[in-house]
Amino acid sequence: METPKLTAKTEFLAWLDAAGIAHETRDHPALHTVEEAQAHRADWPAQEREGAFCKNLFLKDKKGRLFLVVTLEDRELKLNRLSKPIGSARLSFGNAELMWEVLGVRPGSVTPFALLNDHEGRVTVVLDAPMLEHERLHYHPLENTATTGLSRADFLSFLRKTGHEPLILDLVEAAGE
Repeated sequence: METPKLTAKTEFLAWLDAAGIAHETRDHPALHTVEEAQAHRADWPAQEREGAFCKNLFLKDKKGRLFLVVTLEDRELKLNRLSKPIGSARLSFGNAELMWEVLGVRPGSVTPFALLNDHEGRVTVVLDAPMLEHERLHYHPLENTATTGLSRADFLSFLRKTGHEPLILDLVEAAGE
């Protein structure tokens, strides 16, 4: 029997609670871009803005391998220079259907938390090292209408609980930029 995908924020937050992973979540209007998110957070209390806010790239290479690249929201990564450092061949963005099939999320809501739905381990998660210099990390909880923060240690524990051992490297440095 196939394990059902968690696609709702409430289901995901309940999963975190059951797994004993401490987190805080703030609801907000749907945010689709880094700029929208930064503008919206400007009014948040200082303690809720602490840590790293991140963006995620769902990628596919020419051999069909899937990658989720997670980096700081303001880092500029050149797609054509990521292939070699992550051990892939010619990267492109994964389409919406593939994203839904594998991760159970829609465009605009891509998040490392969706790796919980990658039951077959099809996705290689790539973490940009500078992001992990922050004690607190923030991602969408499967929906772009909220932001969930947790500690770096709990985030890495989450990934391992989902069967995803991350590849960690400084993507800008590794790309020779």
